[in-house]
Amino acid sequence: MTFAPRTSRGSRALSAAALLGASTLVLAGCGAAPEEGGEATAEATDFAGCIVSDSGGFQDRSFNQNSYEGLQAAAESTGIEVKQAESQAETDFEPNLNSMVQSGCDLTISVGFLLADATKTVAEANPEARFAIVDDSSIELDNVKPLVYNTAEAAFLAGYVAAGATETGKVATYGGMDIPTVTVFMDGFADGIDHYNQVKGANVELLGWNKDSQDGTFVNSFTDTSAAKTTTQNFINEGADIVMPVAGQAALGTLDAVVAANDGGNEVRFVWVDADGYETLDQGKEYQLTSVLKQMSTSVQDVVETAAAGEFDSTPYVGTLENDGVGIAPFHDQEEAVGEELAGEVEQLRQEIIDGTVVVESENSPQA
Repeated sequence: MTFAPRTSRGSRALSAAALLGASTLVLAGCGAAPEEGGEATAEATDFAGCIVSDSGGFQDRSFNQNSYEGLQAAAESTGIEVKQAESQAETDFEPNLNSMVQSGCDLTISVGFLLADATKTVAEANPEARFAIVDDSSIELDNVKPLVYNTAEAAFLAGYVAAGATETGKVATYGGMDIPTVTVFMDGFADGIDHYNQVKGANVELLGWNKDSQDGTFVNSFTDTSAAKTTTQNFINEGADIVMPVAGQAALGTLDAVVAANDGGNEVRFVWVDADGYETLDQGKEYQLTSVLKQMSTSVQDVVETAAAGEFDSTPYVGTLENDGVGIAPFHDQEEAVGEELAGEVEQLRQEIIDGTVVVESENSPQA
């Protein structure tokens, strides 16, 4: 049984090599104007679709990569020109965005909540330029379109699965930074575990996050794999056998810890976020229980194609289970371990959330 959202027109995964292929130029750092992309697969247009990453980069196997794939898919379907800038630090955000404006970008995608201040500053200074920002809804400008996702709904399903699949009765989660687009995952995960405990009379414990107090474990980075590995090892030492990192590229440290634990004879699994880790990760994918998906590639592709057709607007896009903007990945190698009964309960729960029978609430969820 598959719980992944349906893909829209032309959306597809690209390999890491394709991400950084000869068709586009990645700017390492800030300042310099981006160069033009190469030949497109469709008839060329005079529209330039551009993107600026956060410090995780376009090969983070997470939201930067997923968003970039959406822009590339739009380029393949429409023949638009693509330009990109890869940020190395937060100080690169504003210069990289300005470089896009100066190079004549018709629509620039800002990837991530951390780019909100820089995006607002550049958008206000350049009202004729158009932007879309992933994972932020704080900007209310006519030339900025928010792309946000109610991942609490999908993480609720993942929490329920984790609670049903744990052998130790303990699961864990941690974040890269204490920001709403991270903690919304953790809220949903916690509530899914609580829901399982309520309907099953179980007592599965969550380490790393307390939804009521909004307090938990953070590595304070989206790139520090060493800190993520140590954090995961600590959870495993406390008895957790399923860990959900919400930490971008840093979460690769969790894979190191999970692989090492399994090599040492412990059965430990993980829940990935943003993209289906089974399709993007180089190691440890056999230990993935599921992934909490944000269909960033689909939404980015759609907004770029719409803007290229001359139909840009600033109305926020909110991804939900109902519109397939969020979801959970198939269980892949863990399908047998999950079992048909638990898988069926999750599918029923998904429909109950869509119908409103089960209400998923998080103070960190975006509002439609």
